[in-house]
Amino acid sequence: MILHQDCRHFRSDIPCSFHKEEGVHCEDCPHYDPIAHKILIVKLDAMGDVLRTTSILAALKEKFPKTHITWLTRAESIPLLLNNPFIDAMMDYSPESFLTIQSESYDLVLGLDASPASAKATTVSNGKEKRGFGYDPRGFSYPLNQETRKWYEMGLFDDVKKRNQSTYQDIVFEACGLQSANRGIIYRVAQQELTAAEILRKKWRINGRMPVIGINPGAGRRWVNKKWPESNVVSLIRMLLKENYQVVLLGGEDETELNARIRKKVKGKLIDSGFGHPVREYAAIMNLCDLIVTMDTLSLHLALGLGKKVVALFGPTSAVEIEMYGQGLKIEPEVECRCYYRRSCTAEHHCMETISPGAVYSAVSAQLSDRS
Repeated sequence: MILHQDCRHFRSDIPCSFHKEEGVHCEDCPHYDPIAHKILIVKLDAMGDVLRTTSILAALKEKFPKTHITWLTRAESIPLLLNNPFIDAMMDYSPESFLTIQSESYDLVLGLDASPASAKATTVSNGKEKRGFGYDPRGFSYPLNQETRKWYEMGLFDDVKKRNQSTYQDIVFEACGLQSANRGIIYRVAQQELTAAEILRKKWRINGRMPVIGINPGAGRRWVNKKWPESNVVSLIRMLLKENYQVVLLGGEDETELNARIRKKVKGKLIDSGFGHPVREYAAIMNLCDLIVTMDTLSLHLALGLGKKVVALFGPTSAVEIEMYGQGLKIEPEVECRCYYRRSCTAEHHCMETISPGAVYSAVSAQLSDRS
């Protein structure tokens, strides 16, 4: 009996789906799809970073036709990768996954985090070629190839990172040895998610006659310095509502108290989307909006992946590294940030305070000027 063990659909422990559905065997199966190349991507840390790294997938498929791509990440990031047409398998960061990456053989392993956890996974994986970051037995991560060295040094020295003029996509493409014009963030909303969001659209009376502006005022717990002052958020929302824009307040559990205060101060017709939504439900709510105002957070990368217009506010993180794909505008402080990539701000006046509500409102208006 002929067995196509190199087929994308082959399962060594149970029948493949096509045998179950059609009764076909390997020798006469019209669905035979041989794998010519196997790639393992190790990208664990920061959900926004995981999502924006999907920009390499189309280029990998271009360079390696008939490739099979496996992505190893943390459990909380797996939902971001669902429905991605370029990913064949996903694994969470677990002991079972470590058995898999040591047992299977990969033609190429891309370790795209310098964190010890990621670098260790890359090092123990069974790969013929490895790029990105590995882990030295002496106890530190290091660049596996020369093209990754600049990225490595940026992670070690804030002044080097501040001098950088390359986008994240430029950096990661160089590290992976890729050259392609196809480098967008890939995120796909499922049909059932669209249906659920449509119910919310009707509940919130989003009519489509006026643009819908989603505002994400938070920045998570790790980089609190990225937040725009609450008073400025309130002022912007009032400006937008005065012009009859429909405004949706976005946020997660970290923004529960912040959003409650904003809602109380604004009153009016502000649509509060609530909090605690699973990330895919949150993305479907964002998808109801025409434009997203956000800091440098996961919401920024989701908005870009959804193809939305974006106004992004930057302070203590790099605006240069963010590729906007022609979808948005970046607004930076009027003064130089003194706490660049630091967890706490020591300046008398926080740089984000210098971004005025009027400047953001003007950017929103400019982005929507061509709306049909």
